[in-house]
Amino acid sequence: MTKHRYQDLTVIFDQCFFTDFNTRLVKGDDEPVYLPADAGCDHHRIIFAHGYFASALHEISHWCVAGEARRQLVDFGYWYCPDGRDMQTQQQFESVEVTPQSLEWMFSVAAGFPFNVSCDNLNGDYEPDRIAFQRKVHQKVASYLQQGIPERPQRFIEALNRFYGTPPLTLSQFPWPEDLC
Repeated sequence: MTKHRYQDLTVIFDQCFFTDFNTRLVKGDDEPVYLPADAGCDHHRIIFAHGYFASALHEISHWCVAGEARRQLVDFGYWYCPDGRDMQTQQQFESVEVTPQSLEWMFSVAAGFPFNVSCDNLNGDYEPDRIAFQRKVHQKVASYLQQGIPERPQRFIEALNRFYGTPPLTLSQFPWPEDLC
């Protein structure tokens, strides 16, 4: 039995958010997507890829960033350009990914699960600077830890801490990117 099962995340998420936000975390078979409630389903769904624990954490982080209006739109109404980006498009992608990936890193630490920053451009004609991107993500984590984590991510972090028996988050749990090489 593995320590990090997606089924546990679905239960933890449900306990944290279903009553207040009518939202469930759901294992998907393919690409992740957020689907608001509609005629076919009376609750919102965060659908993550293939039962991957990391995918679930990442999709939860996007949900935590999305405001009320965005949570009424498919995939929060966000722009997404798939793998294969040029330099300008990659920079746009990274600029919108700093915040969700900082939350994902905090969720991962709270769950005792390894985190890997994702530049998500394996087939592009531009090689992203992974260390530079992770420094930006690290700075956002530090900012949250110093200035306060928003209510929804904080609620989820505390639930993960309780479930996995991990300590409250401190900056020392987030190594500077060069320390990860």
